[in-house]
Amino acid sequence: MKYLVALLFIGFTLTAKSQILNAESLRKVTDSSGFSGAASLDFSLKRDLNDYFGFSSTVHVQYKMLKHLVLLKNDIELQNIEGNKFENAGITHLRYNYRFHPRIAWEVFTQAQYNKVSKIELRYLLGTGPRFKLTTSEKYKFYFGSHIMYEYEELSDGITPIQKDFRSSSYLSFSLYPTKTVAVVSTTYFQPRFADFGDYRFTSQTSLVIDLFTNFAFNTTYTFSYDETPAIGIPNSQYNLKSGFVYSFN
Repeated sequence: MKYLVALLFIGFTLTAKSQILNAESLRKVTDSSGFSGAASLDFSLKRDLNDYFGFSSTVHVQYKMLKHLVLLKNDIELQNIEGNKFENAGITHLRYNYRFHPRIAWEVFTQAQYNKVSKIELRYLLGTGPRFKLTTSEKYKFYFGSHIMYEYEELSDGITPIQKDFRSSSYLSFSLYPTKTVAVVSTTYFQPRFADFGDYRFTSQTSLVIDLFTNFAFNTTYTFSYDETPAIGIPNSQYNLKSGFVYSFN
């Protein structure tokens, strides 16, 4: 039971979630070895032209030992529109990080994803590349990653054929700590296709985290994503705004 944890994250969400999972969003920065991580449960309720209800959960666990880091993240989301059946989406992400220099690590990752609302039947990723720590200050931390990944994608729009491509996947992540109880965390991903750099995905996510007491904080996150070639009938851009309470453990 020592390493089991439950986190309640209750928030208000606008529109669909990003199609690029932010592996940095729950990465725990710690100098100690062992398990750490977090879990979340999100709810959303909205009325415009339609009645919308949805909820999602995120589980993140990582294990660190000396120069090695293993990170597992799983997202599941259910959406119900106008009383119809729930449509679901999910992402599972596994990443291994080996730090061979105080400011340089090598990463290998794999990811499986589906999203019924966005007509993604299956998206599978396998990638690798370096991760650089750009700063040494404890008040602000910047990281840059540059990866090559293979992507297999099946869409359920009835038109787009199965896609098998190689993409570049680069990200810039930073964490700012203006006070002991406030943090600003942001990550931006850019993923163009090697065969056509005009076919790209872009996601930017920024969070404001305010500590309330030990392992418990208030969190507000805004995410914007853009896909140049989504499934037929799916918009290019999507955004997400949510606020809630976060519990994590080290």
